[in-house]
Amino acid sequence: MKLLASLLTAAALAAPVFSAFAAGDAPKAAKPDLVKGEASFTAVCAACHGADGNSAIAANPKLSQQHPEYLVKQLQEFKSGKRNNAIMKGFATALSDDDMRNIAYWLTSKPAKAGFAKDKDLVAMGERIYRGGIADRQIAACAGCHSPNGAGIPAQYPRLSGQHADYTVSQLNMFRDGSRANSIQMTQVAAKLNDKEIKAVADYIAGLR
Repeated sequence: MKLLASLLTAAALAAPVFSAFAAGDAPKAAKPDLVKGEASFTAVCAACHGADGNSAIAANPKLSQQHPEYLVKQLQEFKSGKRNNAIMKGFATALSDDDMRNIAYWLTSKPAKAGFAKDKDLVAMGERIYRGGIADRQIAACAGCHSPNGAGIPAQYPRLSGQHADYTVSQLNMFRDGSRANSIQMTQVAAKLNDKEIKAVADYIAGLR
């Protein structure tokens, strides 16, 4: 009986602990530190992506105003190798999860600079694909996931508005040939696009705002 009483007492004392966690009182992640984020970005990323995330190099993506959850996911996948890029893997490997969050939230606070479409002959085709897809080939409209103005959907689909056309072309080609394989949806869409269509939709996205 003494043993039973001891067990019941121990259970009673432990109950509030379990109740607290069940009520959602588990420790929460620290708030992103934007000062540290700017310092890390300046030291590691600015040379390729611009001082404020508005890359001036067409081969490197603009990162400003991007959804922080998306940026963290990409950095984690560069680090793990799920997204294959030797240069980015080297940088991402040196970052902790907190570093990634700090950088990502700092970048999303920086306004993106508008871009411009350059090929008048292709931009109309790009707009049709972006807004309406290609129904007879079962190609979904880009706007369905990335929104009509290219703002994207936080955490799931990245902001595309104003992105460099050269960068978008390179990523669509990589999704198509399988060298970028961290999005099943994009692999399926890109597989159905030809070179002209990829160039057209990329040029339209560059001028989207």
